[in-house]
Parts: sequence; C-alpha cells; structure tokens
Amino acid sequence: MLVAEAVGRTLALLGCDTVFGVVGSGNFHATNAMVAEGARFVAARHEGGAATMADAYARTSGKVGVLSVHQGCGLTNAMTGITEAAKSRTPLVVLAAESTAARSNFAVDQEALARAVGAVAERVTSGATAVQDATRAVRRARDERRTVVLNLPLDVQAQLSGRLPEAALADLPPPPPPVQPRPQDVARLTDALVASRRPVLVAGRGARSPQARDRLLELAEATGALLATSAVAKGLFGASPWSLDVSGGFASPLAAELITASDLVVGWGCALNMWTMRHGRLIGPGATVAQVDVDPAALGAALPVRVGVVGDVAATAAAVTAALRGRFRPEPGWRSPQLKDRIAREARWRDVAYDDAGGDGRIDPRTFSIALDDLLPTERVVGVDSGNFMGYPSMFLSVPDEQGFCFTQAFQSVGLGLATAIGAALARPDRLPVAALGDGGALMGVSELETAVRLALPLVVVVYNDDAYGAEVHHFGPDGHPLDTVLFPETDIAAIGRGFGCDAVTVRTQDDLDGVRTWLAGPRDRPLLVDAKVTRGMPSWWLEEAFRGH
Repeated sequence: MLVAEAVGRTLALLGCDTVFGVVGSGNFHATNAMVAEGARFVAARHEGGAATMADAYARTSGKVGVLSVHQGCGLTNAMTGITEAAKSRTPLVVLAAESTAARSNFAVDQEALARAVGAVAERVTSGATAVQDATRAVRRARDERRTVVLNLPLDVQAQLSGRLPEAALADLPPPPPPVQPRPQDVARLTDALVASRRPVLVAGRGARSPQARDRLLELAEATGALLATSAVAKGLFGASPWSLDVSGGFASPLAAELITASDLVVGWGCALNMWTMRHGRLIGPGATVAQVDVDPAALGAALPVRVGVVGDVAATAAAVTAALRGRFRPEPGWRSPQLKDRIAREARWRDVAYDDAGGDGRIDPRTFSIALDDLLPTERVVGVDSGNFMGYPSMFLSVPDEQGFCFTQAFQSVGLGLATAIGAALARPDRLPVAALGDGGALMGVSELETAVRLALPLVVVVYNDDAYGAEVHHFGPDGHPLDTVLFPETDIAAIGRGFGCDAVTVRTQDDLDGVRTWLAGPRDRPLLVDAKVTRGMPSWWLEEAFRGH
C-alpha cells in the first residue's frame, strides 16, 4: 500500500469520519483513501471555507475534524480558517500535501506557516513511519486539543507503507484521564467560596461538556452562586433560572450589574480576557478572582488571580462540591426570590426596552432579531460571523444549549460565518442551522452558498445588510473621517442567493417575514437566504468594547 493511501485510511480508522476540503493532485489519493475507508468527504468551493467547516464540525460534534488541502496554495488559501482553529484550540488535523522540491511553484515552508499561527507542525517522514506519523497527529489533536498540520510530502506519498493502517488502532492509546486538581488548591478554592456571599461562576470553552455543566450546576446550588458564560459557551446554563447568559461585551445591563456586584468571580475553563470581563471592568472593587484551567499558563494570563487551580473543570467542580459538604454557610448566597424574578424578567437582551429605529425601508436589527427568534424552531444551531451586527444574533437568538451556538471569533476574521454554519449543520443534522452574517462577511464567503445548496441543507442564511462595513463606519465616522472606503451601494443579496439556488426573501419590515414562515412550513429542501435591510444609523452596544482591544 502506498503512503498516501495508508495515511488516509489511518485517519478514517481512527474515527475521523468526515473530511472537508478542496481536492488537487497532491491530496487526491489520501482523500480518496479516507472515503474508501468510510469517511464522508465534503467538497467546499474554497479551502478557507473548508477549513472553517472542519473547525465548526469538530467544535459541534466533539470529534477530531479533518481538513484536506493541496500543497502550497491549497494550504495558504486555508490559513485564516486554520488560524481561527488554532487560536480556539480546536482538535483538527490538516492533511496538507507538501512539495519539497525547492524549484517547485508550490514550494513554501509549510512547517513555518503552521507554527506562525499557533498550529502544531507534523510531517509524514517516510514509508516506514507513515502510519505512526498519522496516528501521532490524531493523538495530539485529540489529547492536546490542538490544530495539527500534517504535512505529506509528494515524494513520500509514492513510497510503500511499512505498516498497514489497521496497526494504528493498537498504536493510539486511550484518551488521558482528566487532570485532577491538587488537594491544597481545592481547599483554597473551597475556602474562597465559603467566604463569599455573592459568587459568580463564569464558564468558558473548557466547560463545554455535559459533565462539566452538571458539576458546575451542582456547585452553584451548593454555594448559591449565579452562573454566566463566555460567548463561546453560550447556552451552557440556559435551563437554569440563575443564568445571566453571556458575560462581557455582550452582557445585558442586568448581567453586567450583577457580575460587577459579585465578591468572587471564578472562571472555569475560561480565559477571563478583555471580552469576557470588559478589560477587567466587570471585576468589582475588592472582589476575589479565581480561575480553573487544565493549562497552567492560562492562569492569570489575562487578569491577576488570587486563587489558581490547574485541573479539569468537571473534576475540580466535583472535588470542591465534595469539600463543601459539612461546611457551614449561614446564608444561601444571593439567590433570593426577588433576584430570581428579576433575572427572569431582565437577563435577556430582548427584555431590555428600546426605541425602534426602523423606517425608510430599513428594519431595526433588534426588532428583526426578536421576530426571527420567535419564528425559528427551538432546536437550532447558530453560527455567527464577525462585524458590527454580530451582537444581535448572538444575544437575541436563543439556543437550546452550548451545542446550539458556534462562535468562530478567536481571530476576529470577517467572512467565516457561512462556512461555520455549514460545518455545524453537518455535525447536528437534527437541528435547524442558522448562519448569521453581515453583508460584508456574506459576500466574502458567498462561494459556499453553492456548497449549502449542493448538500440540500435546510439552512437559514440571515444577512444583516447595512451596505457597509458597519464597525468602521461607527468607529471612524464620529471623528469626521471620510467613509467612502467602507460604504457601498445597496446590494440585492437576495437575488444573489437565488442565483445560487437558494430560496430568498428581502425583509424591510416585520410583515416581510411571512416569506420565512412559508419556507419553515415547506419542505426545507434548499437553503433560505434572508436579506434583512437593517438600519445603519447607530453602532451596536458592544462596538466600543471591541475597539478597546485593537
């Protein structure tokens, strides 16, 4: 068996059941070998889209994702999506053909490219080690939660493999056990919780699992804590009456008020960075900050912490809850009936009063988002692009749980949202997929509309269309700078969607949403594009916070 076939079959045998990519001569045989072993190949129209689909699929399914690309230009086309995945610690294997001939047009330093964006660089070095090399890439992606670029040189692909792919099943050890916290660290965190009267537990990416959620709910019940998440973990505590939803720039006024009033903030698998803590302004005077993470380097990286615990979120929460048993707490935190009622009435952005700014053929994005949220079925998975609009779908569209929200924003790249929703849709075919995009991002990633149509996805593509790069309009406009470079003529994105084979509606008022109702009631055998002509006279509430970090 040639190395190209052995590597492809090895990945499939190790559980990589779906591979995204664009096939060229260099990755043709390895990709076909994965398919022959039972993996599904999803052909994207651009490697950048394929990379983000693979990223979103891995995040939403909990499996190791696979991206397959051609040598040189195939990899460089995918680099933005790979960077997002690497920054998000997505378990992803990038199977990249590689030209090692110095005079080849395709020759670039692919190992340096991978390392430059925070990915792990691996290589299949010979026929004798091909199966072991592929197995190592999967293991590192799975166990270290890393994006691994597995370079597959063209000359090595043509060698004979020294082992059969089936050997990989014996080579891959089981996942390592959860990282257990040290007893002394558990004791310190327990003491902090016992001393606290207004604790808030903030969960992030490292808590996105049913086990972590359940253990944190138990701990919150034992301590009277309120619950919040970072944006990437939105929906994790959605069923709890003590959930404040998302902390940080997206936080509702009530959430920001209560988090700031806390005397103890504990981050669980959460960076507590400028987004989640509003550059530290959500930490009240005198409040204690604690942090739990499996990565020692993460502790205190964004904010000084008084109590740092290296440990798995679920394991640490369980250990602290056990340590709390028998500890006297004179009052149940701040979980009063009055506060519970206030959270029910005010914690969601849709419950915050506002003056509707719609008119002259444009709809207020808040009014549009609330109406859309009421129309769409509860079981949904929402993928969000980047831009001035992004807070509206992120906060006004509800999701059933943390698997219902896919937020590819670690690199803050515009244009990833459509591919995000496609990857998430394939991971959760039981849910209605929703892509929430700005007009800039929609047009950047528009080629993947054909992918969604070809796959017959029941995808709702929502474009918040202000005919501008709205973030720049509102950032630079108030200072009198010329805006010609970021304003565009009105674009009929609904017509573009129809050209790709989508159903489409244009929304200027709430009455125009009747077309969405009709599509939802129908066969849903093709995507629906909703071209929402939204107002552009005001910045979104989170924009000032966003530009503080630039």
